[in-house]
Amino acid sequence: MWSRRRASGFSARWIVSANSRSVKRLCFAENQFAVTLRSTLDRVVSHPARMQVPLLDLQLQYQPLKARILAEIEAVADSQGLILGPRVEAFEKAVAEYCGASHAFGVSSGTDAQLVLLMALGIGPGDLVLTTPYTFFATAGCVSRVGATPVFVDIDPLTYNISVPALEAALEKHSNVKAIIPVHLFGCCADMDAIVALGKKYGVPVLEDAAQALGARHALGGAGAIGEAGWFSFYPTKNLGAFGDAGMVVCKDPALAARIKAMRNHGMEPRYFHQWIGGNFRIDAIQAAVLQVKLPHLDSWSAGRRARAAFYRKEFTAMGLDSTVTLPVEPWAGTGVENHHIYNQFVIRAPGRDALRAQLQIDGIGAEIYYPLPLHLQECFASLGYRKGDFPESERAARETLALPIFPELTEEQQHYVVSQIAMFYQR
Repeated sequence: MWSRRRASGFSARWIVSANSRSVKRLCFAENQFAVTLRSTLDRVVSHPARMQVPLLDLQLQYQPLKARILAEIEAVADSQGLILGPRVEAFEKAVAEYCGASHAFGVSSGTDAQLVLLMALGIGPGDLVLTTPYTFFATAGCVSRVGATPVFVDIDPLTYNISVPALEAALEKHSNVKAIIPVHLFGCCADMDAIVALGKKYGVPVLEDAAQALGARHALGGAGAIGEAGWFSFYPTKNLGAFGDAGMVVCKDPALAARIKAMRNHGMEPRYFHQWIGGNFRIDAIQAAVLQVKLPHLDSWSAGRRARAAFYRKEFTAMGLDSTVTLPVEPWAGTGVENHHIYNQFVIRAPGRDALRAQLQIDGIGAEIYYPLPLHLQECFASLGYRKGDFPESERAARETLALPIFPELTEEQQHYVVSQIAMFYQR
């Protein structure tokens, strides 16, 4: 038989001999405090101190511009010109020049930008619109809102943008297609050479969803300004973000521009005379003023994001993860275009994605899934008749992709921590 006695942080074991009643004490005592300390030190060495790395930190962008932004907001307040007006017109002109568009109109959100464009084009019931199911909901949602039918086309597995061969197959299969909507996902332009060529071949206008891609460039021009029309979102998390919701439509045709301009304000032109039924899609002057302050910095911010992406590549390679994790591609990097990718998101393919994301959250690292369920499997589109397996690349991307922190102010120390924690996850 034996008994255990604890005192002053020490433990001792006493044994009663079976052959005699003499008690022998085993020299087994250990200082439990020392054991605990050693264990703690071991954990600190194997697991570096937890660092907080948000997916995005807008405070770091805001603080250097704070005084100027607040001055512009105060000027708008003092003027009491709160909706549309000269500040909006100045911002529209600046964006048009920046992206190479003929016409630009500020509106209330990126969603409303797409919606008013479809309305101005007269797209509605009975019309088909080709686009990708691997995108933000509004891309297909706006098509349905005007009464048209979204027809989904699978994505390229490397760029996550619309697949050109699949697009051509859809154009061959379907009649009454009134628009092609390529999405410049995560800040990288789709294959616009091929898409524009297909649009011309089949007589279908190309409308660019450039909500995530203002500033991205292609050999054919700026994102949003290559096709017949396009739109941008200025949601706060975009590379050029407002202080709330805002968006912009750009187009080439002056007649279309006149309709868009009128329809963002209930189709009214001149005042209280309505040739079309539009909506209240007007942008606030305060948003235009804030965005005008930020716009001159956009190229340097995009360059900062590309630099952060390049450092991620270096770190993933150095830690031997480039064969485990699939990194973003840069299809237009060798075309002589500087802003070939603006990295609104840095998206990897990762085995065990959901478990990895959960661990990164424990480690203090922001990570997000864009998008967990492709649009053809969303409940609201069940009437379209699509089933699981119809668009395998979109479905695979929804299962495997994960967005990591990326913004111009992200430090190399933070990035090293992110990649180190990913390496530790796959070593477990």
